[in-house]
Formats: sequence, C-alpha cells, structure tokens
Amino acid sequence: MPDVSHIIQQIAISIIPIMFAVILHEIAHGYAALKLGDPTAKMLGRLTLNPIPHIDIIGTIIMPLALYVLTDGKFVFGYAKPVPINPNNFQNPKRDMALSSAAGPLTNLILAAISVILLKHALIPLASGMDASTLKTVIDPLGRMLVVSLSINVVLAVFNMIPIPPLDGGRVLRGFLSYKNAEMLDKIEPYGMIIVILLVVTHISDYLIYPIIRVLIGLLSLL
Repeated sequence: MPDVSHIIQQIAISIIPIMFAVILHEIAHGYAALKLGDPTAKMLGRLTLNPIPHIDIIGTIIMPLALYVLTDGKFVFGYAKPVPINPNNFQNPKRDMALSSAAGPLTNLILAAISVILLKHALIPLASGMDASTLKTVIDPLGRMLVVSLSINVVLAVFNMIPIPPLDGGRVLRGFLSYKNAEMLDKIEPYGMIIVILLVVTHISDYLIYPIIRVLIGLLSLL
C-alpha cells in the first residue's frame, strides 16, 4: 500500500518548482518572440508571472505530479498552455521561430543553474547557523525544492530539445533545414508526442536521453 503521507509530502515539495519550470518556459518563448517582432503573446496577456493564464490542468499539474510520484522523482515531464506565436510577424520566420523555440529550454537550464547556486552558496551556508527546528521546518523543505528544481528543469530542457516536432527541438531543427526538408519534418508533428512516449516506455530514452541529463546535472553541480 502506498505511503500516503510520503506522496503528499512529495507533491508539496514538487508543485512550486514544477509550476515555475513550465510557466517560465512558456514566458520565455513569448518574450523571445516579442523581441523578434511578434507581440501576440504580450497582447494576449501571456507574458505574466500570474500562473492562471498559463495553467493547463493536465500538463501543468496532473501529468508532472503523477509522473514524479509514480517514478519517485526519476522522471518528470509537463507543459503549460503553449504561448501563441505568429511567425508571420517575424522578419525571418524560419530562423526566428527556431530562436524563440530555443528560449524555453535555455530558460530551464538557467533555472537549474540558479537552483544549484542558491542551494550550494546560500542555503547550505545559512543552515550552519540554524537551530534544529528551523532546519527541519524551513531549510530542509527549501533544500529539497531546489534539488527538485534542478532535476525538473534539466529534464524539461533535454526532453524539449529532442529534435521531433512539436517539441522545441523540432522547431529549432526546422530552422536549420531547407524549406523542402522542413516541410518533411512538419509531417512528423501529429505523431511527435507518440514517438516521445514510446522512447520513454520502451526505455530507449534510458540510453539516448538520460545520459545527457546526468551529464548536465553533474556539470551544473560544479557551480
């Protein structure tokens, strides 16, 4: 029988890092698009830290929390409501779409780096002067949140950069292809998420993707 208190504790620790990871990922797409000439996300009120416009009940809450609990934190994936981008507003639609797509995973890597820096250079030194009660009720939960933030953001960055549309990596790859090859890549998009799920359930991702995740976490831990 599952330990209900342990599951509740995992959810409480994980929900804030998950929300920040997926919401800031989408804001980054919209902000990059704005700087490249497309104000669509801004006009629709999506360049905000208010989580409500970004939350997708399945992708932002249920899916990542369920995956985190079911895999004991080993695998998390989620998404917010996609930020609307109109490539017709770009000067160079193919290139600028690739750049705005790359902004999301890059933001996740930055958040992962910030999590390590806060943990190693702020929270851990601060803990040395705390009493046992404060350590248990404040420092330990914050530390666990930062560890979750590190892993979640790296996983989101790496999985989103898989070069399969509709993932960000597919959009970035499209920017480097000829128009003919880009059109061929677009035909994969309806099946893209099915391919990604198959990579996970068949454990192919264990050999192709998780080594990259482990290397990135190792490198970030050196900060």
